[in-house]
Amino acid sequence: MKAKKGDWVQIHFVALKPQERSEHLPEDTKKVPFEIRIKGFLQNDQASIGDLVVIKTPIGRIVEGNLEKINPKYEHNFGEPIAELLEITMDSLFEGDRNG
Repeated sequence: MKAKKGDWVQIHFVALKPQERSEHLPEDTKKVPFEIRIKGFLQNDQASIGDLVVIKTPIGRIVEGNLEKINPKYEHNFGEPIAELLEITMDSLFEGDRNG
């Protein structure tokens, strides 16, 4: 599949090699590169997965990296629900305001 200029894409690049990372990091973290994945609009005329491309992010930053995904979705979440937090109601949040 090819992407064309203006398509929503995701790129990947290594920002810091292991030897360039801070010495104050945990040992297991220092051993791996600091990698970045970022989404934006393709600036090249066309590209295939793996090609070195330029994107423009929604806030206007110009970033270069290897094309990883075409039309990527947002996959982040806030994790599993926490039972104790599900028991909190609006009434219990403001209970202290009414009592004191």
